[in-house]
Parts: sequence; C-alpha cells; structure tokens
Amino acid sequence: MSKSKVYFTDFRVPVGTSILTKLQKLLLKAGIQDIDMEKKFVAIKMHFGELGNLAFIRPNYAKAVADLVKKQGGIPFLTDCNTLYPGSRKHALEHMDCANMNGFNTITTGCQIIIGDGLKGTDDIEVPVKNGEYCQTAKIGRAIMDADIFISLAHFKGHEMTGFGGAIKNIGMGCGSRAGKMEQHSSGKVAVNPEKCRGCQICSKHCGSDAISYVNKKAVVNKDICKGCGRCIGACPFDAIHNDQWDAGDLLDKKMAEYAQAVVQDRPSFHINMIMDVSPNCDCHGENDAPILPNLGIAASFDPVALDQACVDICQKAEPIRNSQLGDQLAEHPELHDHHDHWKTNNPNAHWKETLEHGEKIGMGSREYELIVMK
Repeated sequence: MSKSKVYFTDFRVPVGTSILTKLQKLLLKAGIQDIDMEKKFVAIKMHFGELGNLAFIRPNYAKAVADLVKKQGGIPFLTDCNTLYPGSRKHALEHMDCANMNGFNTITTGCQIIIGDGLKGTDDIEVPVKNGEYCQTAKIGRAIMDADIFISLAHFKGHEMTGFGGAIKNIGMGCGSRAGKMEQHSSGKVAVNPEKCRGCQICSKHCGSDAISYVNKKAVVNKDICKGCGRCIGACPFDAIHNDQWDAGDLLDKKMAEYAQAVVQDRPSFHINMIMDVSPNCDCHGENDAPILPNLGIAASFDPVALDQACVDICQKAEPIRNSQLGDQLAEHPELHDHHDHWKTNNPNAHWKETLEHGEKIGMGSREYELIVMK
C-alpha cells in the first residue's frame, strides 16, 4: 500500500491571525475541497464532552469546519451517539443538554446537532464490515449512515483502555449505537445493582429479548436469553444496570477498527485530529486531569489510519509534561524512559498498536505516510 498524505500544522499564528483561519487553510491544503458536497448532508462526528470535563474540543473549531462545508455547498450537522455507561449523555435529550451546556448549539457552531442513534440509543443500522474478522456487521447510528459525507473531528488524547483516542476511536466507538458499543466492549451481557434498582419495571419494557424478570421487586437478568442490545442500560432512570464484562486489550482495538471501517467505507470521508489539551484519559470522564503533553498541532488526512499513526509519532517525540499522570509515571519508574512509548507509560494496561495494525490489515488505510507540514 502506498504512503498516504498527512497534513500538519502547529498552533503558532502571528498577531492578528486566527487559529481558526489556519485550521481552514490546513483542511484546504489537505484537499477537503475535492469532495463534492453540493446539496449533500455532511456528518461531522465529534465528542461533546462529559459534564465536568473541560478537555474536549471547543465549539469554535467545529464551527470553522462547518463553515467550510457550507462554503462548498454542503449541509453540515454535528453528531455523536449515546453512551453505554451512565453519565450525562446516555439518551438524546440528556446528550443535547450536555452539548449545549458545553457550548455546542446552532449559534456557536453554525449548524444543527443530531444524536446519531436516536432518543434511546436504539436507532441504528447494521452495516456489513468489509474484511471484518471479528464483526461481520456493525451497528451504527442511523443518522450517521444517512449522511452522504463523513468528517471526523477528533480530540487526540490518552485513553485508559485503547492507549490513545484519535480518529479511529472517534469513528469506531463513537459512531456505534448502544448495542454497537456493547459488541465492541464485551460479550454482551448486563447485570443489575440491586441497591440501585427500584423495581419500576421500565427496563423490562425496553428489553429486546424478554430477559428481565423481578424477584422481591428487584430486576433479574437471565443471561442465557440476554442478547446484549444494551437498551435496558439507557432505559433505567436509576443507573441500576451496567455492562458486567468489559473486553479491553487487542480485541477491543480490533473490533473498534472494524466499526470504523463500516462507517467510512463506500462514501467520501475526511479526518481531522486536534493534538491539544492531551488529557491522560477519555473525554467521557466527568473530569480531566492535567495534559500529559504540550499542545502540538492539527493534522488532517483522507486516511484515518495514517492520520492516527502520524499523530502517535508526533506525540512520541514530544517531551512529557512533568506535572501530569505521564510525568508522574516516568518519575516513579525511571526504567520506562527507555521504552519511548508515552501511551503505554501513561496507561500501562492499555493496548494501542493493534488498532493501527488491524485498521491497515482490513484495508481502511496505511500506516505508511508522508507528513506535509504547513507553517
């Protein structure tokens, strides 16, 4: 496979010049204008941030991308899918409120916001995965698949399970419906916390397999029947139901890459990574620790595998910030300096290389890239 082109710029701008203008200039240099967007729906997939988290991408950047889409005649909308875990984004109404409180609305972004998998995280479509080894189909939010063109706008950061979160995670995990997230994360079973369960029976009404009964007014899940659709997790108003078996490591990484393949295959797509506020963990946390690396720049490419690989390499060369989770790890374990792997040092139990290796293997992109730097 030939080298893919990845375009990169840092955050330096002269007085009187906006970084938003520089972002748009980078996207044009990377070729986004070559996509025919006239009268086409353009999904801009991003993460609106959990309430309490301040490391997510500012809405100003989303507006710069949306404005560029509109200049090319496209009809943009920002989107994300509901979460699998309890938090402030587990159904669409809550998710929209969270986005608004974090600054994302039609005024600040210049476009509409649509939650990709509907009100309760159940509005999805099964998409065949080209060359899929672990997922023959992927359950993707319907609104995302309804779009003619797909753009990923990702916050590049550390992650406690996948090592880093970039374009592939933003696409694969982020575009999965609740059932899709279940499939990627686990074998697909749920459990009930009896201390939180109120016996309201809402979960059984939403169960996709009639697997929930009640004993002493507490919900009980028959795991022989449960098929792991995750609907009960979103339906429970008391956060009493959770996923009880999380698959991490290389299996999660590979499934995530296959889900990303399902989203980007067979339609125009473009990808942007913002290497800024590089928090040690995911934006799904209701908080964010200090950045582990300095603000390094913005990268863009038509190839999500090459883009993530380039961003990994750029970050690996950067000096860690001492007063951070990564800095603490290096101070406490000097031997880790020899590993030259910020992601593994930051979260020692995480795997990350498998995401890129498998993404390349299934034909989503190439790990070989040419880095083109724009001043």
